[in-house]
Amino acid sequence: MKKIILVFAIFFGITACKTNPFTGKKTLNFYPNSQIFPMAFAQYDQFLNENNVVESTSEAQMITKVGQRISSAAERWLTANGYPGYLKDYKWEYKLVKDETVNAWCMPGGKIVFYTGIMPICDGETGVAVVMGHEVAHALADHGAQRMSAGMVQQLGAVAGNVAIKDPQKRNIFNQSYGIVSSVGGMLPFSRSHETEADRIGLQIMAIAGYNPDEAADLWRRMKAKSGGQASPEFMSTHPSNDTRISNLTQWAPLAKQEAAKFGVTSFR
Repeated sequence: MKKIILVFAIFFGITACKTNPFTGKKTLNFYPNSQIFPMAFAQYDQFLNENNVVESTSEAQMITKVGQRISSAAERWLTANGYPGYLKDYKWEYKLVKDETVNAWCMPGGKIVFYTGIMPICDGETGVAVVMGHEVAHALADHGAQRMSAGMVQQLGAVAGNVAIKDPQKRNIFNQSYGIVSSVGGMLPFSRSHETEADRIGLQIMAIAGYNPDEAADLWRRMKAKSGGQASPEFMSTHPSNDTRISNLTQWAPLAKQEAAKFGVTSFR
């Protein structure tokens, strides 16, 4: 078992070498953009073909406008901080889809969808910028590829355990417990860390784009009110709790304003 773990550790140490420009940290990412982006673009196109895309309304136009401002701000930050050309393979696209689900999401390479159900929570352009900044941040930080990489690690761990454990009874116990332990102790915290990272990066980018970061916490207060305060315990969730996000965003807003000031942005929409 120790030999198997050592082989995995060496493999992951060699391959997990992409740096997150916003944190400076190495990330777990086995998938180059050239591999994952075309898959994401094809899946995005298929999703749009199978769903009701809202076109030419004021809300749809606002989604595009805000998305362009946020992605432009991201490019300004990356260029100023030594990452020119970081976004050369990204193909940004921002769509509004008719669906009452309160959600928005982003695929690798910059393919973003807002559902109409989240628009009342956004409550205007700045609220859209909060959500857009978060989704753009997921794309910038390669969170989709990292989740896929983490899933691979989880699967390899299961295989390694089954190979190493010879006793059938102990192997059954391992298989019964591994999924829960690896999810609660690994995958869920990993996902929550991505959400927190996207909140922080997104707040910074929306401020550089000229949107008031103070309003980010207000959006999550509205989200909390919409849910009626009902939520799973944070340790069992893929996302931080609403209260955690409100606290974090309130704390980070002044720092986002300081970052925006470096780009000459001192007043906000």
